[in-house]
Amino acid sequence: MNRESARVDARPAAARLRWALPVLGLSVLIRLIWMLFAPNGMNLVDLHVYVDGSADLLTDHLYEFTYSEKTPDFPLPFTYPPFAALVFYPLHFLPFTVVAVGWLLATVAALYGVVRIALEMLIGKERAREPIWRSAAVAWTAVGLWMEPVRTTIDYGQVNVFLVLGAMLAVRSARWWISGTLVGVVAGIKLTPAITGLYFLARRRWATVFWSALVFGATVGVSFLIAEAEARKYFGTLLGDAHRIGPVGSVWNQSLRGTISRILGHDVESGPVWLAAVAVCAVLALLAWRALERDDRLGTLIVVQLFGLMVSPISWSHHFVWLVPTVLWLVHGPFRAAAGARVIAGFWLVTTLIGVPWVLSFAQPSIWDISRPGMLSWLGAVDVLGVLVLLCWIIRQGQGSLRADLARLRALPRGRQRSRSV
Repeated sequence: MNRESARVDARPAAARLRWALPVLGLSVLIRLIWMLFAPNGMNLVDLHVYVDGSADLLTDHLYEFTYSEKTPDFPLPFTYPPFAALVFYPLHFLPFTVVAVGWLLATVAALYGVVRIALEMLIGKERAREPIWRSAAVAWTAVGLWMEPVRTTIDYGQVNVFLVLGAMLAVRSARWWISGTLVGVVAGIKLTPAITGLYFLARRRWATVFWSALVFGATVGVSFLIAEAEARKYFGTLLGDAHRIGPVGSVWNQSLRGTISRILGHDVESGPVWLAAVAVCAVLALLAWRALERDDRLGTLIVVQLFGLMVSPISWSHHFVWLVPTVLWLVHGPFRAAAGARVIAGFWLVTTLIGVPWVLSFAQPSIWDISRPGMLSWLGAVDVLGVLVLLCWIIRQGQGSLRADLARLRALPRGRQRSRSV
């Protein structure tokens, strides 16, 4: 079949997905109506922190700022590096409603970018431009918009989708200076995306690693240049203070530390239990990485990012935007035909469309209480258990692929075996 006939054959399939654009448009309209007219629609507590907090950048009171109008039980401080305040600083000159609407629309556009790049990594740029895959990208964006990590990111006015897009653009590019600049800048805005550097380190893209470190260093240097007192405060005393970021034991915290703390009934901090869990997770992540083909860029990136979410002291459920490309990888990736791929993808879709941490948040006595009934503690481990199962499944599939390759190699004549091994 030639390329032209393939395009023609794709038209009926694309037509079957023509509902995607109206559904996405309706979803965005619903979000806008909710934002502008619902009593709590303009809460957007994190966007308030970005906008109102950054206004204090030049006053030496950036890290004394708290926003408590909608969060009286936990006044929200500005927890990001000073460079983030510099990036957000121009927003405080605009009416907040204008910022909020623009933030929502930009988040949806960024989510579409994440989906498009994920599909490009899986099927190639050429196929991703075909009508059926353009429609599929719109359809997946419409679905992703209602998955809990994106849904709550929009509810809070968070920056997560933009950070995921920055990391994916970095991996997509073959130019070291583009990749390194993107990683360095997003790490300068929020430190956790710096885990992306581990991807390039494992890929031995040394120029990218070196340049990203330089760019991140430049963001720190600019911070000291513009707001020296705030930079000294952040990098000298505030960096690494998990309690300042929020309640470790809250069900919203889906990291290893949060999950284990809820199960044991106390904050395990960075003690031996947490270290043992991190070691196990690191081994699983390494084995999962090795089980993937070298050209599976999306799969290996997902392994790195999920590992980062696991070992971070606090990984709120809205940080798990990486589950959107994870579902795409399971449905359209190299292991899509393997037993269990659709089951795991379905698990992530069901749990995120429901929003398990959101449901359980109504059952926790307060965000500060760690101890709770065992059933609630284990249900609150939904994302951690899902990640561990996914890593083990990848390892198992990689072993199966290796056994299949060895079987095919043994089936070849001896001469061809030698040539293949060479």
